[in-house]
Amino acid sequence: MSVRIATFNVENLMNRFDFSGFRNQLHQDRTLALFEIAGEAEYQELERARTIAHTDDMRQLTALSIAATRADILCLQEVDNQAALDAFEYGYLFKMIGAGYREKYSSAGNDVRGIDVAVMMRRETADGEPIEFRRMTTHAHRTFQDFGLMTAELAAQGVGPNERIFRRDCLEVDLLVGGKPLTLYIVHFKAMGPPRDGHDGRLASMPIRMAEASAVRRIILDRFGPEGAPRKNWIIAGDLNDYRERVLISGDAHAGYRFEATREAQSSVNLLTEGGFSENVAERRPELDRWTLYHTRGPQERHLCQLDYLLLSPALAGRNPDAVPDIVRGGQPWRTIFPPGQEVERFPRTGWDRPKASDHCPVAISLELS
Repeated sequence: MSVRIATFNVENLMNRFDFSGFRNQLHQDRTLALFEIAGEAEYQELERARTIAHTDDMRQLTALSIAATRADILCLQEVDNQAALDAFEYGYLFKMIGAGYREKYSSAGNDVRGIDVAVMMRRETADGEPIEFRRMTTHAHRTFQDFGLMTAELAAQGVGPNERIFRRDCLEVDLLVGGKPLTLYIVHFKAMGPPRDGHDGRLASMPIRMAEASAVRRIILDRFGPEGAPRKNWIIAGDLNDYRERVLISGDAHAGYRFEATREAQSSVNLLTEGGFSENVAERRPELDRWTLYHTRGPQERHLCQLDYLLLSPALAGRNPDAVPDIVRGGQPWRTIFPPGQEVERFPRTGWDRPKASDHCPVAISLELS
């Protein structure tokens, strides 16, 4: 009996407008920055029109990416709320793949923009086995003090012990798939952020992601126990906003691109895999072919990296030694630079920078449960 599971950061699946760009240029879309706008009322009118026009193309591509995963269970990040998820599933996915993801669950987390994690699932697998929702537990309320994870580094950043540890949530979802238990831990860790005042944005935000990773590990150990955790069926799924390796890109389209794999000295991902606690199954793919995001700030800063993970428990990883995840890249914009041999056919109407399915790529894997 096989079940197919995917994770996907769908990039701001919103059902509301963001007008903060009128006062904060960092939030203003580059299209509107080209025009002289008389006042806030006109800005809001134009922003509504721009958002609606842009969103339709983007969500068609998002739906195509989801359809390409062929997933029975889909873990999502950057979902505004249940209403947005319902509207997207009915208006886009249903028209594309028919009656599919009937079951949808999310919980309000801690993100200041209101983006949450969620799960969508079919009522049965492609093999006809029932998928039953059993319970859902949010850990959005848990604090640094709850886990004893307060550090001097965090205090130096102004973090207090009673602050909530997860920037969004760690959503714990218990399922029965063909009568066999499966627990998902759906996460979206603290973003890296841009460089600021000469400091590396990734390293500056690292202490919070390290705490989030430690908390997820503790939640699993508290649930199943040190001896039970390796024997249970669980998956940590989501956008960890961190990598432990990158593919650096140099050169240009005329002289040719060069790709160099490099390993990071520090990563919060390590806290979830060290000691065999879980396995990053994307590392079963070739070294240059594990990436789920293309990052660039111009020709001087370009790399490919993995931010999106399916981390399997030892029991699941051991039961599926030959399972290799698929990474769906057909919704990536044309500006994304692919290593040789990895080029894919883009979905219709994909743009140079936008529209695109998301800045992230979905990751999907088929697993046997027992």
